[in-house]
Amino acid sequence: MADMKVLYDKDGSVDALQGKTVAIIGFGSQGHAHAQNLRDSGVNVVIAELEGTNNHALAVELGFTPLSAAEATKQGDLIVITLPDEFQKAVYEAEIEPNLESGKTLGFCHGFNIHFKQIVPPGGVDVIMVAPKGPGHTLRSCFLEGSGVPCLLAIEHDNHGTARDLGMAWAIGVGGGRAGIIETTFKDETETDLFGEQVVLCGGLTMLIKTSAEVLIEAGYSPEMAYFECLHELLLIIKLITEGGLSYMRYSISNTAEYGDLAVGPRIIGPQVKANMEKALKAIQDGSFAKEWIDECAAGKPTFNKLYEADKNHPIEVVGKKLRKMFTWMEPKEVPGE
Repeated sequence: MADMKVLYDKDGSVDALQGKTVAIIGFGSQGHAHAQNLRDSGVNVVIAELEGTNNHALAVELGFTPLSAAEATKQGDLIVITLPDEFQKAVYEAEIEPNLESGKTLGFCHGFNIHFKQIVPPGGVDVIMVAPKGPGHTLRSCFLEGSGVPCLLAIEHDNHGTARDLGMAWAIGVGGGRAGIIETTFKDETETDLFGEQVVLCGGLTMLIKTSAEVLIEAGYSPEMAYFECLHELLLIIKLITEGGLSYMRYSISNTAEYGDLAVGPRIIGPQVKANMEKALKAIQDGSFAKEWIDECAAGKPTFNKLYEADKNHPIEVVGKKLRKMFTWMEPKEVPGE
């Protein structure tokens, strides 16, 4: 496999967006960061957000005049859809598609709706993606500090030979060129992103935390001890891994912990778990997971809501909420409204 080329500010510029208008559809986590970073980079930006929402109020506070998605699409040369995956199709069909003209460009921060053909743009409309590898608040804070978040760049449709320049301008405008821009495809971004979420970053990690805590609690240890050993110390380990990889983490821990990692870890995450990961990847690749999620949303998210409510009452969550209030070195966070 050839080395992947990484692009930086020196490899492009925001010039392709000069004299154009970028319309950001949605002022949530990604939307607010893209809108502000591009505006600070000298790009003309308009945003679309629902009146009466917290995001609408924030946009006004930050100096934007929110429009409807339809009006923003009319004004925009590059229309960037930053809405949650499950809402994009409805908004696109109702407000964006009727106002798309040949020569405009659709932009996405995640490839789900294009790759799984929930959104099928008309001919003559270019389709590109800039996917920062970090949440919107990090994208914004790094930009303000003079650094950036690495970004993925993908071109799905290029009818006029200008889509890549426009994508580079967008990625550089939000600060991606300071950290590195990697070219990929909608397919690869979508499938690897879903896989990472399901088997490691979210699904796999949360199940490891919950299951390991259950084993300790059922063996007679206190929920507090289970919390510290199965969740709290993750921050230290993840920090070491992200800074220096697995080897640096192992260099930094005790020999006893290192031997437990190397010898016992494979007994926990063994061939059966790998086989389940392969099944999860297959479900992503063949579209069955996408269909499952689309059907779940169409039904009002009954399974999603049931699973979410059950997890809220898991012992690791209950005791964690109590313990975090004791941690004077950090500001404990809670989900709004819960």
